[in-house]
Amino acid sequence: MSASDPRPAVASADNPRRPYVRPMAGWWQRNPFFVRYMAREGTALFVAAYALILLVGLVRLAQGEAAWNGWLEALRSPASILLHLVFVAVFAFHTVTWFEVLPKTMPPLIVGGKRVAQSAITAGAIAVAAGASLALFGIVWGLTR
Repeated sequence: MSASDPRPAVASADNPRRPYVRPMAGWWQRNPFFVRYMAREGTALFVAAYALILLVGLVRLAQGEAAWNGWLEALRSPASILLHLVFVAVFAFHTVTWFEVLPKTMPPLIVGGKRVAQSAITAGAIAVAAGASLALFGIVWGLTR
């Protein structure tokens, strides 16, 4: 037993064997499924960061027109535009992987006596999300013109 080994040399007075302690370092890096899972979960940090950006915008709006215009100007900077492009890519990955999980978490969908394929559920959900996003974009675009 080394000095860095946290396991006791003896499990108990009755049992002289050391207990098995599963190594946890890098467990998710050994399986591609878990790497993808951790990447999907990591996108939540980007969602939180964007929520903070929007929260700062709300605070600036409450502080008055000059503060609001300063925040808008900061969003127009090249660094901010690049950051938003990264956000779009990360959010697209998050959305696609979220909808890939959808058919695994819902009850079986039966249409015409046959089970709908998981890929069809995922594709349908992505299409609905894209359509709703485009509709919202169109509404906002129309309201700002």
